[in-house]
Amino acid sequence: MLRSLNEIMRFQLQGIDKKIGLCKDFLFDDKLWVIRYIVPDTKQWLCGERKILISTISLQKPQWEHYKFPVDLTQQKIKNSPPLEEHQQISHQYETELFQFYGYAYYWMNEGLWRTSPSPKPLVDTKLSKDNTQVKSEDWHLHSTNDVKKFEIYAKDQKIGHIKDFILNDDNWTISYIVIDTRNWAPGGRKVLISHKCIEAVNWTDCSITVNVNAEKIMENPPFDLERFIAPEYENELRKYY
Repeated sequence: MLRSLNEIMRFQLQGIDKKIGLCKDFLFDDKLWVIRYIVPDTKQWLCGERKILISTISLQKPQWEHYKFPVDLTQQKIKNSPPLEEHQQISHQYETELFQFYGYAYYWMNEGLWRTSPSPKPLVDTKLSKDNTQVKSEDWHLHSTNDVKKFEIYAKDQKIGHIKDFILNDDNWTISYIVIDTRNWAPGGRKVLISHKCIEAVNWTDCSITVNVNAEKIMENPPFDLERFIAPEYENELRKYY
């Protein structure tokens, strides 16, 4: 099912024994646009300027109606995880240490979303973790959804808007669509969706994204309607459009 990332921000991460904290950020890779980690707000129980990463592999079945993500970890286990300073870059070496600590299979072992699985949960399998030998490509980076929000969007012919939200597929944690707010660039501007597959280039230095669709095509897109996500035909309509 499709979910708005803005809607699930501030969901509570609930460990096996204690609360971990509210979701304050999500980290996705720029190769497949898949959310790999949730960053919780842990200041109520964890001292110091330290960032905690909760892999989506650790999540149990979300409790959407209760605004909660159950996590298959204890608070103490999380506290003992490899340290990461608040503003420290997340290197491949750190990810490797983190996965070794939790005993998870590496998600980057092949070209699939989650190794050979369509979803993250099977990577908890300790048998798979024994074959963790492949090094992740150096040009495969993690980015914060909070940082990417407000990136300006350039169509093939002109600037069209900025990122307002991300639309998540809750089965595999991919970012299926980007919500573009066009009100500052287009007359009668509104929010529209565009698939991440339409992205032609991401310029991280000047905070912009170029898509391979012209502005008129984007503006003819049906208006973004969060309520319609519960209907499967809505996504079929979007796929057909692009």
